[in-house]
Amino acid sequence: MTPQSSPVRIDRIATQDQPVISTARLSLRPLRRADMGLIELYAGDERVARNTSSIPHPLPPGAVDAFVTRVMAGEGDDTVWAMDATEAGMDELVGVVSLKAMDRDQAEIGYWVAPGVWNTGLASEAVGALMAANPHRSAQVFGTIMQDNPASARVLTNAGFDYIGDAETFCVAREAVVQTWTYIRQMA
Repeated sequence: MTPQSSPVRIDRIATQDQPVISTARLSLRPLRRADMGLIELYAGDERVARNTSSIPHPLPPGAVDAFVTRVMAGEGDDTVWAMDATEAGMDELVGVVSLKAMDRDQAEIGYWVAPGVWNTGLASEAVGALMAANPHRSAQVFGTIMQDNPASARVLTNAGFDYIGDAETFCVAREAVVQTWTYIRQMA
């Protein structure tokens, strides 16, 4: 079964009315303070940070605490889910996936996964489930990938995204402008 066609279950929770989205191997759930250690471990890995635009390397003291505190308080224009793989016998956090609200019923997806679960299909499963649930009721969702990270490009194409062009962004961990690919998924 492909990630796009796998069964997805959505449950509402009281915290900020953020849905918990369940798949065969994952539970996409709100972050909690107990996630900070694994976030620091995995996001602090240079291989992870270099494939995002916003995670610095090395992580400064307090960065993960500030991030989790902001997310749990509902501050900012993004909704963040922990990729909880407990049901599959793995860590309760193996990555993070987020949707950032944009104007005109659009959103931008972002994600990273722990190097230990790279090439396992978990990222594709998480992104596919989030797109199937479409919790923001977005008409379009965009994704931006570093051009030297074709595995993340496959995650987006596996979830029904189409390539729309090249761009560039500043990567904090690399301290440089990097070339990117931009993708879009039409939701409606």
